[in-house]
Amino acid sequence: MQVIFELEHREGDPEAALQYHLAEAQVSGPQADFALGLVRGTLEHRAAIDAEIASASLHWTLEQMAGVERSVLRLATYELLFCPEVPPKAAVNESIELAKTFGGDESGRFVNGILGRVMSRAAEAQAQAGAAEAGA
Repeated sequence: MQVIFELEHREGDPEAALQYHLAEAQVSGPQADFALGLVRGTLEHRAAIDAEIASASLHWTLEQMAGVERSVLRLATYELLFCPEVPPKAAVNESIELAKTFGGDESGRFVNGILGRVMSRAAEAQAQAGAAEAGA
């Protein structure tokens, strides 16, 4: 999340930014590989992610959201839409904790509301895709 936030505010190499944060947190191996995949995927699919967040947000545009909440939402939405190996509830719960840690007093609730709608829409899309495959 910190790398996504950092790269939104300045141009930079995602790999270098991630390596800095991983070294600072003393993370390596499979955890570092997973983090790299999350950063790359979030950046690669940013347009689709932003469209989904904008659609799920009832009262706030992306530009009106605080940077921390926007970064948390982007990362979690990537996991919900593009990472079937990540349990949706785990992605949402981790995101709420990140929002509470790095954001303001209401950040956790704000993130939870939007991600709840994203998660519901993703589940509906999967169900429809499954029904279409079964009918084919």
